[in-house]
Amino acid sequence: MASKGWQHPYVNIFKHVKVEDWKKSSKEGDVTTCMNKTLKCSVFHIKGPVPANSYILIPKNSNQSLGLTGHYFYLLFRPTPGKYFVVHLDVSAEEGLVVRISFSNMFKEFKSTPTWLQFPFLCGAAKDSVYESTAKSARHGLVGPAPSSVRWTCLMLDLQYILSIYLNRRYCHLKSVKLCANMAVKNMFTSDLLLDPGVSFGEAKLMGLASSLGTGPIPREMSFPVAKGGFWHDLYDHIRFPSAGTKLPFDSIQKDDSSRTSRLVSKSKSPVREEPRFVDLSRPVQDRVSLIQQITAPKPPLKDQNPMVTNIPELGALSTRHEPDEWLSQNNDDEHQRGSTSSSSQRLPSRSAWEAGDGGVHVFVHPEDECSEAEESEEEFVRTPVPHPVHLSSSRESRQQKLLPDPILNLSRIIGFGGATTRCALWTKSGDAVVYPCHAIIVSMSVSSNQQRFFIGHTDKISALAFNSNTTLLASAQTGHHSVVRVWNYHKGNCLAMFRTHAHSFSCLSFSRSGGLLCGVGKDRLCKTMVVVWNTLNVSKGGEVTIHAKVHTDVDIHTMKVASFDDTRMVSCGRDNIRLWRVRNGTLRSCPVNLGEYHSIDFTDVAFQEGSRNIDEQILFASSRSGHIFEIDYSRVVIRNVRRLLPAQRGGTWALNTGISINSISVSSSFCATGSEDGFLRLWPLDFSSVFLEAEHEGPVSLVSVSSDSLHVLAATSTGNLGFLDVRSRGYSTLMRSHTDTVLGFSVDGVRRHLTTASSDGTVRIWNMDSLQQMFDFVSEDSPCSVAFHPSEQIFSCGFSSGIVRVFDISSAKLLAEHKQHRGEIVGLVFTPNGEFMFSADSQGSLALYDASVEEHSVIRAVCNVVAQGTVCAPDALTVSSDSRCLAFVGPSEHLVTIADSTSLDELLLIDVSILDVESPRVDSALKVCFSPASTEHLLVAISSNKILWVCTKTGRLLREVSKVHKHQCSSLAVSEDARFLLTAGHNDVKVWDYNMQLDVNSQMFIGHSQPISQVSFTPDQLGVVSVGDAIFLWDFLALPADSLADRSSPLKASSIQASKPVQPEVRLSHGMPRQTAPLPSSPPPLLDVSTTDQTNGGVLGSLSSCEDAPNIPDVSQPATGSGPSPDPRPVSVLKVTELDNAPPFSSSLHNIVELKEKKPVRPDCYRHFFPRFKTSSLEQAAAPPRHEQEGVKLKAVIGYNGNGRGNMVWSPDKGFFAYSCGCLVVVEYLHTGSQRHLHGHSEEISCLAVTNDAQMMASGSGDSDGTRSLICIWDIQNGTCHKTISYHRGAVQSLAFSRDDHFLLSVGDFSEPALALWSTETFQLLSSVNLSGPVHDVAFSPSAASQMACVGSQGAYFCLINAQGSSIDLKKVKAPAEVGDVELTALCYHTDSLLFTATNRGHVCVWDVDTRLCFMTWEADEGEIGVLLCRGSRLLTGSNSRWLRLWGVGAVPGLKPQEKVCSAADSGTMVALEQEIMLDGTTVSAAFDNTMDMGIVGTTAGTLWYISWSDNTSTRLVSGHKTKVNGVAFSADEKHFATCSEDGSVRVWSVFSNELVVQFQVLSQACGCVCWSPASRKESACVAAGYSDGTLRIFRLSSSEMEMKMQPHQLAVTAVQYSASGHVTLSAGKNGLIAVSSLVNGATVRVFRDHRGAHITSIQCVNEQCKDLGLEGNELWLAASDDRRVSVWAADWMKDKCDLLDWLTFPAPVYTGDDGPPPSLAAFCPSDPSVVVYSRYGVEKELSFYSLAKKQIIKKITLPHWATCLSLSSKSQLVAVGSKERVLKLIEPTGGRFQDFLQHSDSLQTCHFSPSGELLFTVAYNEILLWEVQGL
Repeated sequence: MASKGWQHPYVNIFKHVKVEDWKKSSKEGDVTTCMNKTLKCSVFHIKGPVPANSYILIPKNSNQSLGLTGHYFYLLFRPTPGKYFVVHLDVSAEEGLVVRISFSNMFKEFKSTPTWLQFPFLCGAAKDSVYESTAKSARHGLVGPAPSSVRWTCLMLDLQYILSIYLNRRYCHLKSVKLCANMAVKNMFTSDLLLDPGVSFGEAKLMGLASSLGTGPIPREMSFPVAKGGFWHDLYDHIRFPSAGTKLPFDSIQKDDSSRTSRLVSKSKSPVREEPRFVDLSRPVQDRVSLIQQITAPKPPLKDQNPMVTNIPELGALSTRHEPDEWLSQNNDDEHQRGSTSSSSQRLPSRSAWEAGDGGVHVFVHPEDECSEAEESEEEFVRTPVPHPVHLSSSRESRQQKLLPDPILNLSRIIGFGGATTRCALWTKSGDAVVYPCHAIIVSMSVSSNQQRFFIGHTDKISALAFNSNTTLLASAQTGHHSVVRVWNYHKGNCLAMFRTHAHSFSCLSFSRSGGLLCGVGKDRLCKTMVVVWNTLNVSKGGEVTIHAKVHTDVDIHTMKVASFDDTRMVSCGRDNIRLWRVRNGTLRSCPVNLGEYHSIDFTDVAFQEGSRNIDEQILFASSRSGHIFEIDYSRVVIRNVRRLLPAQRGGTWALNTGISINSISVSSSFCATGSEDGFLRLWPLDFSSVFLEAEHEGPVSLVSVSSDSLHVLAATSTGNLGFLDVRSRGYSTLMRSHTDTVLGFSVDGVRRHLTTASSDGTVRIWNMDSLQQMFDFVSEDSPCSVAFHPSEQIFSCGFSSGIVRVFDISSAKLLAEHKQHRGEIVGLVFTPNGEFMFSADSQGSLALYDASVEEHSVIRAVCNVVAQGTVCAPDALTVSSDSRCLAFVGPSEHLVTIADSTSLDELLLIDVSILDVESPRVDSALKVCFSPASTEHLLVAISSNKILWVCTKTGRLLREVSKVHKHQCSSLAVSEDARFLLTAGHNDVKVWDYNMQLDVNSQMFIGHSQPISQVSFTPDQLGVVSVGDAIFLWDFLALPADSLADRSSPLKASSIQASKPVQPEVRLSHGMPRQTAPLPSSPPPLLDVSTTDQTNGGVLGSLSSCEDAPNIPDVSQPATGSGPSPDPRPVSVLKVTELDNAPPFSSSLHNIVELKEKKPVRPDCYRHFFPRFKTSSLEQAAAPPRHEQEGVKLKAVIGYNGNGRGNMVWSPDKGFFAYSCGCLVVVEYLHTGSQRHLHGHSEEISCLAVTNDAQMMASGSGDSDGTRSLICIWDIQNGTCHKTISYHRGAVQSLAFSRDDHFLLSVGDFSEPALALWSTETFQLLSSVNLSGPVHDVAFSPSAASQMACVGSQGAYFCLINAQGSSIDLKKVKAPAEVGDVELTALCYHTDSLLFTATNRGHVCVWDVDTRLCFMTWEADEGEIGVLLCRGSRLLTGSNSRWLRLWGVGAVPGLKPQEKVCSAADSGTMVALEQEIMLDGTTVSAAFDNTMDMGIVGTTAGTLWYISWSDNTSTRLVSGHKTKVNGVAFSADEKHFATCSEDGSVRVWSVFSNELVVQFQVLSQACGCVCWSPASRKESACVAAGYSDGTLRIFRLSSSEMEMKMQPHQLAVTAVQYSASGHVTLSAGKNGLIAVSSLVNGATVRVFRDHRGAHITSIQCVNEQCKDLGLEGNELWLAASDDRRVSVWAADWMKDKCDLLDWLTFPAPVYTGDDGPPPSLAAFCPSDPSVVVYSRYGVEKELSFYSLAKKQIIKKITLPHWATCLSLSSKSQLVAVGSKERVLKLIEPTGGRFQDFLQHSDSLQTCHFSPSGELLFTVAYNEILLWEVQGL
């Protein structure tokens, strides 16, 4: 798709189409141009008595489109007074639908259809006119013709909003505009900016309006003139829809009074209070408000309401006395944890602002303001001391009531490490603590107790840390363009100095040994490396920090350290250099180390050997990414030794030329520690002779540091792990693990104090809140979004971006349930407090209710379009009341909040937050909802205008609101269990509020996060608070118990207590310290009933693994987590079998499940693009497939080829390898024997195949499953096993290709997510990927250059170049040549390295020069779309949807010079020639030929694979199959043949031995619904009977291959047919339930049974059986089953013309509520005992029933997990085969209930049929026919 950048910031539509030329636009009727005096420019006048007859239309032709993507449409016009006008906008939605938006002043009311929206336009009036007074009193404009005083108007329509709200569609672009009489028009334009016509450019600059903020002034060429001193709104009207002011009426376009209000406010110096007033509601609003009874009376005025003071009042004399002892004795973290305390309340204090403040006002100098001038100055002096808080005394400080205690939160622990870097971690000198950064906070952790303390003050992520030698001073630097360096007193925890230089993005800091010098490396404004040395000698005494030396250099510096033996000497290393530095006389100089042949090495770290301080004895070590360790003589500046560290292989030998990439090095007096990219921490002797100790980590080791006593080695990894190795004990201790990306959500298990978190890094982790250790982690290819703990059990659920919801049992580390009913990202997941139910919501608006009382968490109900779409409300979009009765969420739109019944999801209350405040100048939308305790009956709603609303859950009435909650929008809400406190999060800060908002200062704010906070909540014990975002913060909640505040009789007493140093009562903090009073339990005790039911957890779902305390130092074997066979024997799968002597009553419960449907993207107009066949089935995840060599049936043959695939056949003529796909199977067929081998690894329909050039490996791609990523299987051709499975594309895999050298595999996604993914064939790791703007249809590698490839698609051809072993792909897009018109390029192939052939969907072939990427020749090769191109030598093959396969001679094409212009079709005849052509039976979808193009194999959509021989111009069928659905299968009596029938009207007879088609009978224009084989044993008399959709019955004789007889016993379609057991008559059933008995002698209908009339007959069966024992005469039994759950059993003797009803079975069932119809009724005689009928149907239970005709009762039941869709019984082993919609073939042994599941089908099974002997079994799913060999259970 072309870039839309040219449309920013706006598009002048009249100028864009050159409207005055009338070439791209048209006019009709009276359209004139004249000069307007008011606007002082020319305008268009459109006049006419009938608006439809006079208009301007843009663009001119209806098949063209403006293609303007701006969200806002602006129209500058003036309605003609006294007349009507109409405007039509045709808007295109993303789904391809064109919607017309019309507005007119002759529309009386709003009207809506799926393709047309009509809005009434209410004309405004001039200021102070009689019309304006009328409009004011009515609160709306004038309906009807425009008044005489109507003004020029700037109308803005939000097209995206209109389509989203009114039609639930996504806006794509503006297609056309039609302006109809009567009006004057200046211009119109589109933009993505919200522009204000009343603001000039100068005013916009003063107001800070900018396009980067999405707003600004209107362009000058579009503006209306305003005289100097005039006001725009006095002259013109500005109308916005949706309205920015009064929102009544809801769906009409009219002027609002927002501009007037804003003008008043702007001109007044103080806020104006308006009295409350009654509001008249339009009918649409009344309909919505009636649901909640919201606005039924005027809003009462607020008591004691004072205007908000926005300016800082002047203060009197200030006391600046400073007491350092008192300052330093305070909590070290107080200053940094709590930046400020703010108040925002409904009830504001009535006294003056300067009287407020209990305890005075603390003023902090902002670090950025302090150093703002330093950036502009070149002065070498830096202002360093940190100002202490100044106490401003207050005369009435004791009168103010504020939230107590202060602070109410105390930061206790942080789970996290890193942020900007993982290369910073320091030992203290004593070795008892480790200091490391966690985003913007510095953490000091005790290695023995894991206690933490914090250094808080940085505003961005910390990038460097440094200690002086005795660890009394700590220096830290933050990253970003405003880099700040702080120096801290480590032991006291206070900041001594803070300074900023011209450098940004500091990468390293280093203190001198004495602490007198600090060296830092960063980047200057020109991104040059800058080294700065500061004098910090007096910083600990309160002195200033000055710049001692500074230098700019082009040298790359990765690490720089100050020498331990001399404070003036430093050493640095980087790419291609090691340099020695020295400071002398205020200058910094350096000299390089001569590296000689090693000058191109990338150095990573340097370290001095500990020991002597004599400079002549100093040895410097430097590490590199190539594995070299340099030993440098510091005094002589020469290299003493160079060693290369090589990894040891298992056999003890060393790898060649693969050095260990070393990231960090640390040297003690006795050994050296290295951390490397392979994840190993290694300890070496100083001669590096061998490794004497190593520890393996989960990721690359980014830092190593030896403690001062050399007993411990600290190690950090790039994956966020921090730990240390004890050298003496050789034990490893993990200090901290962390997420490597943003933490999206969390949930707390209050019983066990476990915390689960979901992160953008793709992991879900379980933490111990006391030890901070990670207990488990869950890794999945899918991205987790939301998590929720069960309130009492050790179970948690997780929602993923694909819409999957998984439930895990932590105690057993297994997956309990997996649900896939969602189609969008999970935005909410919550359990009810009583643990009975679970809820989930997704970004597509769906909501699901689960039964959490059962282990599988079955779905009770799922509903669509009830939750607001999008991810704004994630991860806690759902909230449940504390009594578990109600569920609340934002939806169905962003303006509505729904309260629903938690047990049924029935709507209880609907609250519209956009109309709760009628006077609001904006349309509010809800962001978050939260229930307070049930006793309060409150629901809290955070809305977009930065307010929190208290709403009554019974009436929906607004009870209270708080404004200006945060500086940014509120991102999370929580209420304490006692309803005393409210917790909110906004951007980077957390606030705790007084819930009742009755104090003077109602909140306290706490900072620390460096990124927006995702979620915040109280812990279940109410003693702590958890906030997550960049890291996991655990806070202690210090609120006093409610009873301890009861004796406080006055605010004065509370204030006096706070004024002194606070003495808190003993409370148990969240980290486990004792408290004086034990809290009541907040959740029920854990349940001890643990289910031991085994459930298989496949590797596809990820891994739930327990985390050890240390990395793997010794080689400890881990259990396999892949897809291979488990070493433990699998327990036998058994179904529940109930033996019944007497029939019991039926009992069950039925759950109504509503399936969610996802809107699919528009499919490209190209048959070459793969589109999976539509399926309503879903794969059963809990199936129990048997182990290898223990299968009850073995797949023998696959009948047919999937003609719906694209490129799904491969053939290697040199290797003799031939494979194709059918359904989800890959069939490898040996052409010389006809035998098959079957590869099963997919669960969805396979779309394409690719084979390596050496035919050793094959790749197969399939479609996606329920929104998950599609699967690509890599097969080892030699042994037929799946070597690897990979996934990347969310849609189907469109194409696969191996490079010429087989080093790369390229996969292409389909139109739903067009992307290229490049894989390494050695490891099959993803090397790189590219997302494209349009669908890609085909791809090919260059035949000689493995780094070159090309692909074609809807937007043209892409020439691709692979860089640096696949690390990136460069694409150059070229559109199709203009000579072939507007086409899609559909297929391609290389001719030579320099030529590329491409095909189009209109039958053209284009020839491209690869080097210049120019098309120099085209010709029309076919009448239809060409989907297959293949070139071998000088011959080109084309295959198309016209069924023609053509061979072209293209030997002369390379001789044409590419510099010439594109050849026309006539010229091309001299260069290409049609040599041969063959017409096939369908569209060509795949082809493979030999190198000479003499012979090959071609696949068509008819399901046929043809062998093509051009030498004799012949085509031979290799593989045949049905193109459409197969309705029936029947075996011959001798089992040598079988017959199939299909919807295409064909009956095909196949050979069982060879699987080849013997004969085909085709009836045109009719569908064949059933088929049966005659019971005759002689081959000459074998016949096949088939029933058709026109009611006819046809008998085909196989010996003559002709139709022997045609009968019409039915008027409607024949649904079942069967020969009688003796073969004298046929029994056939019609769709209306009539059963006809037809004579095979003359074709006459002998008898008609009407017992099942009105019901669909699903099956008829006849067996030989003497009926005397059953009480009737006859020699055979037959039965019929119908969809009304009735089975009739008959005894017959057709020679005597006798047939009597033996039994009539009726089974009860509840009402079926599904969308796809109930499952069929199935019945069959038991082969071993025909007096027993086996029956399955829709009923109260999913089961097989065994009914005895002798006992007249059900004697056995077998419970099934799913409804049966087909049924067959074997005479060999008494086996029952049952197929289901869940694609499972279940083989059951009915005696004991043992069963096995087989998942080789890609769709629901509709037919299964045993052979007469029971040795073979056929199963059919759509057109997939599988033949099984029965072995028995």
